[in-house]
Amino acid sequence: MSGTAPTPRRRAIRGRLLDFLPEGGYRLRADHLLLVEDGRITQIGPAAALLPTVPPGTPVDAHGDRLLLPGLIDAHLHFPQSQVIASPARDLLDWLERHTFPAERAFADPAHAARMARFFLAELLRQGTTTAVVYGSVHAASIDALMAEARARGLRLLAGKVMMDRGPEGLRDTVEEGVRESAELIARWHGVDRLGYLISPRFALTSSEAQLAAAGELLAAHPSCWLQTHLAESPGEIEAVRARFPWARHYSEVYDRFGLLGPRTLLGHCVHLGEEERARLAETGSVAVLCPTSNLFLGSGLVDLGALADPRRPVRLALGTDVGGGSSWSMLRTAATLCDVARLVGRDWSPIDAFRLMTIDNAAALGLADRIGRLEPGFEADLVVLDPAATPAMAHRLERAHGLEDELAVLLHLGDDRAVRRVYVLGEPVAGADLSVHR
Repeated sequence: MSGTAPTPRRRAIRGRLLDFLPEGGYRLRADHLLLVEDGRITQIGPAAALLPTVPPGTPVDAHGDRLLLPGLIDAHLHFPQSQVIASPARDLLDWLERHTFPAERAFADPAHAARMARFFLAELLRQGTTTAVVYGSVHAASIDALMAEARARGLRLLAGKVMMDRGPEGLRDTVEEGVRESAELIARWHGVDRLGYLISPRFALTSSEAQLAAAGELLAAHPSCWLQTHLAESPGEIEAVRARFPWARHYSEVYDRFGLLGPRTLLGHCVHLGEEERARLAETGSVAVLCPTSNLFLGSGLVDLGALADPRRPVRLALGTDVGGGSSWSMLRTAATLCDVARLVGRDWSPIDAFRLMTIDNAAALGLADRIGRLEPGFEADLVVLDPAATPAMAHRLERAHGLEDELAVLLHLGDDRAVRRVYVLGEPVAGADLSVHR
């Protein structure tokens, strides 16, 4: 029985294209056209040459002199914390007890989790974030709600339920429950469409040695999954870990003993690492996910970028907002803060470095640099259109801009969600200044 092949979904998008190359450097292509078919980039070329070849009936979105980049990637944030962002506290541990843990208990309710998931993903898209790495609560229902919503939107999302058998009342699992629920979620969601699963022991203080060992065994059994946890975020946390695990020479050894370090391991914060720890992270290929707005807001400290990037044993880096410990949903604001922190610790981190980290480098840290993070035929068409003149103050400053680095500095240090003019997921417009994302 013969049938008619489905008509491909096509779109042409015109603007100034900016992306970054694996070997270093960047490409800025003025007045180029990007063609998308069924969610993937198929052609890129000068608009004048390519426009006449666009199939009839194809929508053409023209963005003038605005910048068209790969969608931004957020490598560390917490789904259950969207309503405790900007909650004041003395430090990390105080913030967890006073604000975070009470909010997370509500995610046992699937209806609440579903409502929060709709807001959470809509807000990320509004900020230009098209790929995110997310912690759920201890409840499997939190991940079911988030994954279902992400799948409905066609998003690339990595997420996992936290494992915490030493958590507070109402937020504990057991070693057995943590493994069983995580394995069931892996079977249900990992590799479905654009979804991936992260085995997620919250951090050393909320897991017993038995649970950390079980997380390592689960990772070994599911090597295509990722692992995420927190490491060396604050002085108080480090002291508590030292008291809980007196056999460990340092915090990183707690994870290393149980097989939790490796190239698919994402370690949030990494503010207070010793030389031996940095060397071990470099040796195992583990990723230090920097969260500068969170570290400032909670008074955790300034990450030593120079030590992490030591060419003798560089640690792989990524960047995340850490919502809700982080004080902004915006990867632009987060990257701007990283530039500020770099100056305070004597390291030059340019606006070009910052945009590279938010796109191709974050994609590489996730092992996804072959499909997202670049504007290249065959890549998934997750895109963001940024307007460097989005506000009167930005337009005023732009009059004296000299070159791309100056323009990107304006976007970082003066920009926010108002600079996000359009967001595309798999080539389809889903958010931006002219589109409603609420439903």
